Amino acid sequence: MKRRTQICLLASALMFASTAALAQSSADDAAKKIAANAGCFTCHSIKHQESKDAGLPVGPAWQDVSLQYRDKPGAADFLTRIVLEGSNPYASHWKNKAAGIAMPPNAVAISESNARQVVFWILSLR
Repeated sequence: MKRRTQICLLASALMFASTAALAQSSADDAAKKIAANAGCFTCHSIKHQESKDAGLPVGPAWQDVSLQYRDKPGAADFLTRIVLEGSNPYASHWKNKAAGIAMPPNAVAISESNARQVVFWILSLR
């Protein structure tokens, strides 16, 4: 009887993990779709990629953004504001990592709730 209980507990844990992974995959797909529809992939990529012609990407890779901001208090609010309002061209903190001087405002291309959803997804990247 004890063995049967252990097997049932293990099966339940595996089903929960599988369901959680599927839900995460669905959230990832939704955020990627929002970003694609808003034109974010024009300047950004998910993973850092070395350019063959030694040029820098226009915008930083989102894994780099995640690495820089994910543990900072207020990061989601700050990055959502940057997405919607743009960034200061004189305060670029991506020097030598991205060629773009500043991010333009995107409030016409993406809603605040969708921007926040994409930002939360970016911050979850490892």
